[in-house]
Amino acid sequence: MLFMKGTPQEPRCATKWELTTSVEWIVFSTFIQISGFSKQMVEILHKHNIQFSSFDIFSDEEVRQGLKAYSNWPTYPQLYVSGELIGGLDIIKELEASEELDTICPKAPKLEERLKVLTNKASVMLFMKGNKQEAKCGFSKQILEILNSTGVEYETFDILEDEEVRQGLKAYSNWPTYPQLYVKGELVGGLDIVKELKENGELLPILRGEN
Repeated sequence: MLFMKGTPQEPRCATKWELTTSVEWIVFSTFIQISGFSKQMVEILHKHNIQFSSFDIFSDEEVRQGLKAYSNWPTYPQLYVSGELIGGLDIIKELEASEELDTICPKAPKLEERLKVLTNKASVMLFMKGNKQEAKCGFSKQILEILNSTGVEYETFDILEDEEVRQGLKAYSNWPTYPQLYVKGELVGGLDIVKELKENGELLPILRGEN
């Protein structure tokens, strides 16, 4: 688990400069984005194919301050493995230099293994642009409406949030477009196939695993 400023996609390290005029007593504040410690940490973890989750400490001031005391570590980013603090950027750089980093941190699974896990995450799994609450393309919206009309429970994965999955799943299932619907890990098809199955009365039995 990486506690950082920002997200892996958008690391943020801001420096605040304050300029005060002695005459008018006006404070001008400028926030300057720099290529900082969080960005360097993310780059190292990605370079070593290390699997990690992250928490943006800018999103919760209580966590930001509390974690400093909890682990007796005053700065960010902070990397934890199995709940234990490994350290900040300098420590990670030392571990990388001594070739210990790969033995301490878990490797990300190979893409094919990850896709197999994702397609089997739920009995009915929809890979789409957006999520149940907010479809981000017309095709995804239509397939959500069809699935919702069946009353069958399903889960979704937003392919816009993960480019590796977005591109990898196309090759994995030999299906070039989204949305993609899976039942028990097997590809059913995209919107046109789902529409056709619904019209033929075959969709519900397939979703229920009866076919």
